Amino acid sequence: MVDSKAAARAFKTAMVSHLNQVAPVTARAMFGGYGLYCEGIMFALIAYETLYFKADVGNQAQFTEAGMGPFVYDRNGKTVAMSYYQLPPAVYDDLDLLHRWVEAAIAAARRGKRK
Repeated sequence: MVDSKAAARAFKTAMVSHLNQVAPVTARAMFGGYGLYCEGIMFALIAYETLYFKADVGNQAQFTEAGMGPFVYDRNGKTVAMSYYQLPPAVYDDLDLLHRWVEAAIAAARRGKRK
C-alpha cells in the first residue's frame, strides 16, 4: 500500500529542490497541498502531486497557449477555478525558461496582492 502523504511530501521536496535551482523557494503545508513561496510571496501551489503557478492577465496566455488549465476544486457542488495554472512539462525541464516563468508568476502574485 502506498502512503499518499509520504508520496505528496516526496513530490513537494522534489519540486522545491528543482525550483531552488532558479529561485529561493520554500513550501508551507495548506489545505492538503502546499503553497510555494519566494521572498515571502506565494507564487505557486502543489495539489494532488501537480505543480501550478500563479497566473493573471500578464502571464495567463502562456499557460493557455501551452494547453494548460487552472487548478479547480469542488465547493458545495460547484466547480471553482483558481488563478493557478498547471506548469507545462517543457518549462519544468528547461531551467532558463523555468526561471522566466517563476519570475512571471511572482510578478502575478505581487499584482494580485496590490488589489
